[in-house]
Amino acid sequence: MNRREFILAGSAMFAAGLSPKLFAATPAATHSQTGAQTQAPFKVLALVFDDYETLDLHGPLEMLGHLPSVEITLIGPQPTVRSYQGPRVVADRLLDAVVECDLLLIPGGMGTRKLVDDTRLLDWLKRQAKVSNKIFSVCTGAALLAKADLLNGVSATTNKMAYSWVTGLNDKVIWQPSARWVDDGRFLTSSGVSAGIDTALFFIAQTYGEAQARKIETLTEYQWNSDADKDPYAVIS
Repeated sequence: MNRREFILAGSAMFAAGLSPKLFAATPAATHSQTGAQTQAPFKVLALVFDDYETLDLHGPLEMLGHLPSVEITLIGPQPTVRSYQGPRVVADRLLDAVVECDLLLIPGGMGTRKLVDDTRLLDWLKRQAKVSNKIFSVCTGAALLAKADLLNGVSATTNKMAYSWVTGLNDKVIWQPSARWVDDGRFLTSSGVSAGIDTALFFIAQTYGEAQARKIETLTEYQWNSDADKDPYAVIS
């Protein structure tokens, strides 16, 4: 049993008037006795770059990081990357490495304004997309996908406060002015900043079942907007 499962199980036990000590060691012991194989980790690769929006990255990773078996890797142009708000992260891998993954996460932020003209980054993104099962952008992360021509013919959305700029980068994308997020096959795009958290929970529900998403919603004490059509910041034409 991992820490997250312990907390959830413990909460349920306390609610029922039982001690979590009765529950804590049992699954681990059973696993050891049966020799069951460990589940292969769900591999998440997240792009980081200077002036990324902090919550664009860390909000979805908070939710995804509570999955039963997950491996999160950060990849960036240099070893240390600074968010727009100031805190720094250390990249596990450097561009131009291409890493096979189950989910590629592309955050947005002010840094995307320069990166849409960065041929090194865009070339890497095209190559990385080929070995990523699902591609998830938050906020203006969609600008990078659009500029790399990865969203051509795809329904997508982005931060509504930057909607005119992002949509002006590529008119071959089927932009959605009213959507908290849009799921179109391999591409999952969200609106601005906190919308990435809602979208991550949607992805978890889609992939692991709604019960798993609701457990994480409870664990993180987050009120999930689970309706993609409920977009309070929609662009009104």
